[in-house]
Amino acid sequence: MKHTPTDIRLHTKSKLLEVVFNDEQFTLPCEYLRVMSPSAEVKGHGPGQEVLQVGKETVNIVAIEPVGHYAVRLIFDDAHNSGLYSWDYLYELGTHRSVYWQEYLNKLIAAGVERAAQPNDIYMS
Repeated sequence: MKHTPTDIRLHTKSKLLEVVFNDEQFTLPCEYLRVMSPSAEVKGHGPGQEVLQVGKETVNIVAIEPVGHYAVRLIFDDAHNSGLYSWDYLYELGTHRSVYWQEYLNKLIAAGVERAAQPNDIYMS
């Protein structure tokens, strides 16, 4: 593990997860975390098996469960709970947020799926 958070705070009203590391602080929308879940349900079991997540604009996190000293399980209000977000993966999601988000939006466009703009979109640029 290269990165370990010093604080993780869920802001349920604004649907944001704040993750603080020694050198960085990230504010990550729940929708972003949901569509980027490291679970097999989202990532698949190998290259090319990813499943595009749609309709997650209003998803929220309802619980955060620690997993050892290396990760958290985020439990979403759409019943998704199978992804383990390692500290390094959360850091990666924070540092590459704008690139990963744009890639996701491009995949939605390519699939012909429209996404409703959300107030938390300001955190994605």
